[in-house]
Parts: sequence; structure tokens; C-alpha cells
Amino acid sequence: MYRVSDVMTKQVVYLPAETMLDEAARVMKEADIGDVVVTDGATLAGMLTDRDIVVRAVAERADPGTTTIGSIITREVVMIEQHSTASEAAALMRERNIRRVLVCDNDRKLVGIVSLGDLAMQLDPNSALSDISEAAPNM
Repeated sequence: MYRVSDVMTKQVVYLPAETMLDEAARVMKEADIGDVVVTDGATLAGMLTDRDIVVRAVAERADPGTTTIGSIITREVVMIEQHSTASEAAALMRERNIRRVLVCDNDRKLVGIVSLGDLAMQLDPNSALSDISEAAPNM
């Protein structure tokens, strides 16, 4: 039985809420990631995904050079404890209709992120989602 800590991404990238969209997109591209955790000072403000950028900024014709990520982030973050099972994480994603969950330790300190793709690769390595998640990005 896999735990969330076995499948999560431990490398969490943080950006302050006042970061401009174009800078956040560059960071995501360079790190080859689809999400960043957004902070407001020392406080967790929310999460920004590549989909947030498309749906809440590009589709609304927001200027990426003057729009802050704090203005488009998902503020309601969902967390799961690192010792939870991968199946529990999948059930939580299904229940909340989300693709990523922040992972915390016993003290609710952020220790990683688990995505639908991470779970697919572990739970069903032969699935189409697993193949897509493992593939190098198209350039």
C-alpha cells in the first residue's frame, strides 16, 4: 500500500502573491511544473496552477506583466497528511473535483504536493494518464 509520501513531489516552489503572471509562468516552465504555492508574507495564500493562468488570466485578457498571481490564485487549498494512503488522496481529489493536493506533516507543515498524475503513475503505471504524466513536455 502506497502512502502519499511515497508518490508526492517534495520539491515545492513558493512565490509571493505580488509576483507578476509572466514571471510565475517562466518559473513554472523552467522548473517543468504545473503549480506553485503562493505566499502572503509568511502565510500560505493559495495555489496557482497552469490552468488558473489560462482560465482566470489569459481567457480574461489580463496583462501578464501587470497582473499579480495573488489576484487569480485558488485560495481554498486542500491538504492531506503525508501518511495517508494514495487511495485516500485519490478519493479526496474525486470528492473535491481537484487535480492537486498539498501534503502536510503532523504539524500541518507543508512537505509536498501530490497530483493526479503522481497517483496514476503509482497506482496504475499502464494507464493512459500515467503515460501522459511521465512523458516529456511537448515543445
